[in-house]
Amino acid sequence: MKIAMVGTGYVGLVTGTCFAESGNDVTCVDIDQKKVDMLLGGEVPIYEPGLTELVKRNAQAGRLHFTTQLSEAVADSQCAFIAVGTPQGDDGSANMGAFWKVVDSLAPILPDDCIVVVKSTVPVGTNRAVSERLRELTGRVCDVVSNPEFLKEGCAIEDFTKPDRVVVGVERPEPAEVLKELYKPFLRTEKPFLSMGLESAEMTKYVANCMLATKISFINEMANVCDGVGADINDVRRGIGHDARIGFSFLFPGVGYGGSCFPKDVRALAAVAAAHKVESQMLDSVDKVNQAQKTVLFSKLQRYFEGDFSGRTIAIWGLAFKPRTDDIREAPALVLIDQLLAEGATVRVHDPVAMDNVKQIYGDKITYWEDQYAALEGADALAINTEWNEFRNPKFDLMSKNLTQPIIFDGRNLYDPAKMRDHGFHYEGIGLR
Repeated sequence: MKIAMVGTGYVGLVTGTCFAESGNDVTCVDIDQKKVDMLLGGEVPIYEPGLTELVKRNAQAGRLHFTTQLSEAVADSQCAFIAVGTPQGDDGSANMGAFWKVVDSLAPILPDDCIVVVKSTVPVGTNRAVSERLRELTGRVCDVVSNPEFLKEGCAIEDFTKPDRVVVGVERPEPAEVLKELYKPFLRTEKPFLSMGLESAEMTKYVANCMLATKISFINEMANVCDGVGADINDVRRGIGHDARIGFSFLFPGVGYGGSCFPKDVRALAAVAAAHKVESQMLDSVDKVNQAQKTVLFSKLQRYFEGDFSGRTIAIWGLAFKPRTDDIREAPALVLIDQLLAEGATVRVHDPVAMDNVKQIYGDKITYWEDQYAALEGADALAINTEWNEFRNPKFDLMSKNLTQPIIFDGRNLYDPAKMRDHGFHYEGIGLR
């Protein structure tokens, strides 16, 4: 198929590239000339393992193209995907400004039989509103399909090419058949293609993310209770995770979730509920628990140093909100950095890929270290915020040597407390004994 992908952010670039990899002719559009020039030069503006190689291969094969001209991309296309950002607005709802600009720009150039596929995460009712808007602007009925994405940063290519399911929302069956054919190469292991109504597909995206966010906030709150009563959250987690009704996914306690999806989508669905006069007590609580959890590591440091950070240096390992990405949106590490700087502490940081993004925020207020062990030199304690694999089996002897005191506050429970005591560390995790 000939496909137009409007938006070359995380979702659009991964989706467009994977469609090209399966033999389709894909043109990705973005209004950012600098970003398009990077992609034309073989550079990828986001960090996602394996994506650069796929982009280069498909561009060289002539299946993947990049442009700033929407008309060039949409001409003769069978599907026009909208994958632009819908960031959080001041009131918690989705900011739809860029999205509606794309819809209005598509109308005068949309081929008669082209299907508009909404990949952006949008409030419930948006796809139906797009259909109405296009009918008003074009004078004809245009097929609009909701096709929510379920990609995890750090393993997005795997998620796209081996999906648990593909969800589409449609008004009539014919567009669903076109999308089913497009996704067919990725559904060879009998994973389901789920066709449903527009509103149901829109809700599926929000509900999936809110359910996962709820599991994270729940286990984090239970870890804090374990801290209070002297239980070990790892024992508790194993005790409940083997219950098939619960499972182990997203049941790892830590310092809270971040990124571009969970925080935004929890608040956006709460805003949708409020707009329909439905009280969203659980969604509000999930967000509240998560915001509080981001301060837990600082509270542990504050308690240990008796509230006095004057002359103290704290090293931080991990800045991205999760491993295998450079995304620092709503990252717990930023909350910790802000709190430490406000108390007068000196902060030294290390992250395998996210330091450039953090530097754009903090500049020379903190120091940045390419070597994780060099970041510890002269530091009074280490705080771990992201569970990068290279942090899981470190050189503990070198860590102890470089720190002024062998103190670790681990926001991701990477190590066994008993072994850390054997190494001579004062070690505190989240809900561990």
